[in-house]
Amino acid sequence: MDLATAAESDDEWELCNDDGFIYKRKKRRVDSSSAAPPQADTEAAEEKFQGDRRKKTLLRIRDRYRRELALWEHLSSTCHAMQDRAQQLQRERERDVEEARDRTRTSSSGGPLAEEAPGEESSLEALLDKLLLKAEAQEVIIQDVSNLCDVAESLCKSREEEFKQSLIDLPIWASAPDLMAALSDD
Repeated sequence: MDLATAAESDDEWELCNDDGFIYKRKKRRVDSSSAAPPQADTEAAEEKFQGDRRKKTLLRIRDRYRRELALWEHLSSTCHAMQDRAQQLQRERERDVEEARDRTRTSSSGGPLAEEAPGEESSLEALLDKLLLKAEAQEVIIQDVSNLCDVAESLCKSREEEFKQSLIDLPIWASAPDLMAALSDD
């Protein structure tokens, strides 16, 4: 009789394989006459749910990529603007150095500047101007790099937020009561 009761108890349980997670659960008693339509309805509802979930996921991914592309475009345009400013400052500095050389040549050759200031003061002024221009160019470069760092930091923060949100959006958190009920089901 032990075998008969064991067979009956085995008939009350069924094995379920849920993506590699295998467990036993009590068989559900369903009338054979009403079993077909609800199952078809649940399959249709499940397919619709899966389709909606896929659509939401794809829309979320699309929006994330659009935001990321906008940030990269901003970063690229900032880099190009930085290069343009650096080239412009380089041209201005070269022009100022040439002007200083011309003044030095004019003063050392006995031109009109020779009477106003000795050649030594003129070369010191040119050197001072050159150093000031270099400092200004470095200041602009530092500001541009600081702006790039801010953009990179905002990009990293948005990535981190998206990662956190992806962990929060896991289905395990949405169905915690269902999970607990299934695990505690005898």
